[in-house]
Amino acid sequence: MPADGSPGERVAVCGDVINDIVVKPVAPVVRGSDTVSVISARPGGSAANQAAWLAHLGVDVVFAGRCGARDAGYHRGELTRHGVDARIAADSDAETGSIVIMVAPDGERTMFTDRGANLRLRGADVAGLLDGASVLHLTGYTFFAPALLPVASALIADARSRQMAVTVDPGSAAFLAGLAPGEFLGWTSGCAVCFPNADEARVLTGGGPDPVPMAARLTRHYGVVALKLGGGGCVLAVPGEPPVRVPARPAQVRDTTGAGDAFCAAFLSQWLGGRDDLPGLTAAAEFAVAVAARAVTALGGRPVRS
Repeated sequence: MPADGSPGERVAVCGDVINDIVVKPVAPVVRGSDTVSVISARPGGSAANQAAWLAHLGVDVVFAGRCGARDAGYHRGELTRHGVDARIAADSDAETGSIVIMVAPDGERTMFTDRGANLRLRGADVAGLLDGASVLHLTGYTFFAPALLPVASALIADARSRQMAVTVDPGSAAFLAGLAPGEFLGWTSGCAVCFPNADEARVLTGGGPDPVPMAARLTRHYGVVALKLGGGGCVLAVPGEPPVRVPARPAQVRDTTGAGDAFCAAFLSQWLGGRDDLPGLTAAAEFAVAVAARAVTALGGRPVRS
């Protein structure tokens, strides 16, 4: 895939580093007994995946996160080979976060999550992260634990003091639902771009099945809303304009893990060029659904290097 990013812009990403265990049954699941499956271990974590995709698309990226000491070299190496400036703190007292991902025949996945060392991210782990960057990108996971919220809040405050743009991917409808109503919006209101999926937007807005009014409502809080709909493409919304539906691209779906991460990174890679008008944003969304369509054809959440 050619580099599409804007090389003059550095994006600082902070968030989870995960050991993904991807399980894809190749026969009907037999409850209480054996099911033949393809099982693979892969590097993951939504924020780390997004950093890898951004670098893969030609963007200058620096990433900060935390994992178990015995995995730190592995995860640094995996991000570095995609072109990320990886700053991963090694935790000697906690294991790397792990997720078991069960992939259904249609590519949809169910995740069993243990965030491990990610929950021990500290302010010292992100020191200097914003130096030389023009955009800070966070996922919701850095807001969802009491010990992490001060880290995310301090990063946002520092970014705004430097007049940097802040973008956010809410990340998990289940974790959003565990917050008080309006809490996440209060923490992130004013971000330049928000990337919810339909379930996350529903939690954030209390909306119904139609994603268009939910996207429009979220523009009260964000400069751009790119609402991800998986196989339905996305809805793009900006304040004062009717939302735009962008259709998905046809794809042979193998695994949807990381498709939203690929979408987010692809959109940002185009948005960094400064096209904030609706045609430019629509073009960014069209590119994002095209990259997401490529992502679902392979197992795992990272770009496949040729």
